[in-house]
Amino acid sequence: MENRLSEFRRRRLPDQDKLARISRELEGAAAEEILDWAADTYGYGLTMSASFGGAEGMVLLDMLWRRGRYARVFTLDTGFLFRETVKFREEVVERYGMDIEVVRPGLSVVDQARQFGDELYNKNPDLCCYIRKVEPQRRALDGYDAWIAGIRRGQTAQRANTPIAGWEDDFDVAKIAPLARWTTEQVQDYVREHDVPTNPLREQGYKSIGCEPCTRKVAEGEDTRAGRWSGQEKTECGLHSRSTWLTRIPAEKSHLLKLEEDEK
Repeated sequence: MENRLSEFRRRRLPDQDKLARISRELEGAAAEEILDWAADTYGYGLTMSASFGGAEGMVLLDMLWRRGRYARVFTLDTGFLFRETVKFREEVVERYGMDIEVVRPGLSVVDQARQFGDELYNKNPDLCCYIRKVEPQRRALDGYDAWIAGIRRGQTAQRANTPIAGWEDDFDVAKIAPLARWTTEQVQDYVREHDVPTNPLREQGYKSIGCEPCTRKVAEGEDTRAGRWSGQEKTECGLHSRSTWLTRIPAEKSHLLKLEEDEK
């Protein structure tokens, strides 16, 4: 019965072609209007992710709160987050009075080291990101119809063609990016105008904040994401662009497939 209800619900929601048309129509819409459309369209099937590292996620949380719209909000705790990020997350929950679901990997940091060796984030960052981000994200999105993300086209080359609304094949959900067209300056302006709290590490030179072992301060004149996976070819964790772990690490496939089976 549950599967039939899910199928019926999906039939009433925009399919991939209709999402593409809607995305083009929303190109000129304000981010708040896009949030309203998502909430009206997907209702309780709508979820939003927030990392508590970037200002974009905080802008969306603030918009959601100010407009009184509902979306289940979740965040990934990889086990390698800065202490400052975890503390900031707790402060945000108190300020906005929101229920925020913390999603963790199936493997603890200790179990990961036991199975794949210490400092996997240095030896094979794609695999580490898959275990600690991509797999938990898949679980977090399971059962939801649409996912709101704070990505912008100007952040990386891989995100340059991000649609306002589109279909995310890797996670089998519609993906909504209300801030896709925004510039860094627009994000900063919103933060100042609405007194939106941001991760205190940003004031210390961390312009893009992820896991502590894979994040460094950014020097003046450097790209804002230069501090992520510094010294490596990697530029994305796999949440917003397909991870290459399957082709780079065939020896570990069986372990990861078993991990996914154990989580079902």
